[in-house]
Amino acid sequence: MNKYELAVVLTTKIEDEERAASIEKIKEVIARFGGVVTNVDEWGKKRLAYEIQKMKEGFYYFITFESDSNCPNEVEQRVRIMENVIRYLCIRQDA
Repeated sequence: MNKYELAVVLTTKIEDEERAASIEKIKEVIARFGGVVTNVDEWGKKRLAYEIQKMKEGFYYFITFESDSNCPNEVEQRVRIMENVIRYLCIRQDA
């Protein structure tokens, strides 16, 4: 099992319930492909480094999880098509 960190930036145009539902959906996708979510770190609303889709702010989340090497690819495929997600990045943490 490898440790991974998924950084997700969500749009500010959605309500709190929709944001929570999006994060829960990502956690469910991780669990479906054999991953175990160890921590969800919410940074809140932050200014983006550059404008994305005419937005200057986004909600930042960092999800750490453990899984085999196939899970991050599947998670990225699912997160890529979520309409509330502006940007994402999944990296493997070194031991």
